[in-house]
Amino acid sequence: MAHYPVNHRFRGTYRGLAALCGLLFLVAGIVGIIVTSGGEFFSRGSHWALGLRTNPAQAWLSVVIGVVLVAAAAIGGNVHHRVSSGGGWALMVLGVFGLAVLQTDVNVFNFSVVNIIVLLVTGLVVLLAGLYGKVDDDPEAAERERIATAGRG
Repeated sequence: MAHYPVNHRFRGTYRGLAALCGLLFLVAGIVGIIVTSGGEFFSRGSHWALGLRTNPAQAWLSVVIGVVLVAAAAIGGNVHHRVSSGGGWALMVLGVFGLAVLQTDVNVFNFSVVNIIVLLVTGLVVLLAGLYGKVDDDPEAAERERIATAGRG
């Protein structure tokens, strides 16, 4: 069974990183919606928003991802831990899927290599933030974690 650090002293920093990634998706999605307004939902056109190729489907997906990540970071605690851990894996799976279908008609989100790199990097950052965001209200567990990590810097 995996051991997730509980009550890590930098969990606020990691939560901020997850929120920053969420804001990146949110802003890119909103700009993408503006740029692609009136276009076909799953178009394969050459619309770009903040350096990412986009279409309305990807723009709305980015907005949803951004809202979920920012909301989870704002709530904090184990909600942030669960959403960021699962969301990080989901972003990386989406990036690998996008890479697999990049030059095919299945590329409904109009991904480019830049989009895939952004998905994989932000997915890894969000996953890392989620892994270090676990909280336990039990004071004994917090003390055990403090003792276990004492002397590590």
